Amino acid sequence: MPDRPDRLKLSDRLEISRALTGLWQVADIEKDGATIDPDTGADWLAAYADQGFDTFDMADHYGSAEIIAGRLLSRGGAPRPLAFTKWCPAPGPMTAKVVRAGVEERLQRLQVDRIDLLQFHWWTFEHPEWLDALHELARLREEGLIAELGVTNFDAAHLNLALSDGVPILTNQVSFSLIDRRAAGDLAEVCARHGAWLLGYGTLNGGFLSDKWLGQPEPQDITDWSKMKYHRFIQTAGGWEAFQSVLRAAAGVARKHGVSMSNVATRWVLDQARVAGVIIGARLGEAVHTADNLRLFSFALDAEDRAALDAAFAVTTPIPGDCGDEYRKPPFLTASGDLSHHLDAIPKPFTPEPAGGSATRVLTGSYWENEAGYCRAQRIGDRVLVSGTTAIAGLDRPVAPQDAGAQTTYILDRIIAAVISLGGRVEDIARTRIYITDESDVLAISRAHGRVFGDIKPANTLVRVAGLIGDHRVEIEAEAILNRQ
Repeated sequence: MPDRPDRLKLSDRLEISRALTGLWQVADIEKDGATIDPDTGADWLAAYADQGFDTFDMADHYGSAEIIAGRLLSRGGAPRPLAFTKWCPAPGPMTAKVVRAGVEERLQRLQVDRIDLLQFHWWTFEHPEWLDALHELARLREEGLIAELGVTNFDAAHLNLALSDGVPILTNQVSFSLIDRRAAGDLAEVCARHGAWLLGYGTLNGGFLSDKWLGQPEPQDITDWSKMKYHRFIQTAGGWEAFQSVLRAAAGVARKHGVSMSNVATRWVLDQARVAGVIIGARLGEAVHTADNLRLFSFALDAEDRAALDAAFAVTTPIPGDCGDEYRKPPFLTASGDLSHHLDAIPKPFTPEPAGGSATRVLTGSYWENEAGYCRAQRIGDRVLVSGTTAIAGLDRPVAPQDAGAQTTYILDRIIAAVISLGGRVEDIARTRIYITDESDVLAISRAHGRVFGDIKPANTLVRVAGLIGDHRVEIEAEAILNRQ
């Protein structure tokens, strides 16, 4: 058996252990008000690092995890452990001042001058400030406050949008397991095309993908946040009996190689395209599984193993949507089944204002709205009319000018944001009209439209025009009818 976990060089600035140690359960340990002593916690982390598990993953809301990691880093010594953290702000304006403050708080808690990997999470893409935040973070990376920039829970369309818009994203951290296989699809393809990497979390499905649950009855009273969350994944993936089929298949592969079922589950994720590493959660001060985790690097899955697992997958129901949808739309696959543990409320993307009579409208702040005298959208009674919309960030910056599919994703987010701000829903959109300049873009634009409207299926017209003003490949307008019976 190897004495250290495998490592992978992701960039000139970053080489990681392929088995990262996740600290999100610090929040669960501390949820009743107790706080882990920083020096004691640092001692626990040092024990992991001494065995080669020296890449730690945490976030701004994982209890005192950043403080504990900061205490470890302040001790010095070589090789220096790596501390990856996440910034998960509430939706709102992402000015340079706001973004810098978020990064500086991470620096202070970690007691470092530069964050090894700063990962950005955004709750709802209809709030367009997420792209502003990423560009500000990229500037702070150039300034030297961040070594590398990542994101968390981005779907394929929005990761592609950010990368096509020039944001130097190195990693996307997403749920990835034998139960949740969404990341193996379009998201992996986007990463391959742009040279980005995936970091998989939830690979053990909250501990359910282990020998102890094989052949056991479904638990009824769950108080552990991690298990509460991943029990929802099991229910969504076909229920407990379908889950047991996956466990039986993984157990057979484990027996063949003389390893644990958890090793098999984690190895399968590690073997997937563009996966740089897997995040294995640690309950500090409780069970330590470093010896078992090292076995992850002692064997390889062969064709027979993969076929056995594929047969078990056929019994389950694929988790719906794309990566990150569990935080953005029902069914919310979170510990609470909603976002109450994360946000008090999500504000409307834009602020409605009177438009004469009983009508209301929204403006998005683009240059042409004031220059040409029009609004982004206007509501008259139960009808919402959305102006022709192009991919503009801020006053007048074209977004992803070389990628028509990415522009369509951004445009539809803005259209939906306008409808939501005026009291509607995406399901209320009854018509879209699309204007394109290059026939070769039809497929990319259509797929981006279908990703949003595949189930809704509004009336639609697509027209190729001689040209659009500015650096735009597509423009879209829409109409919504609210309160339809």
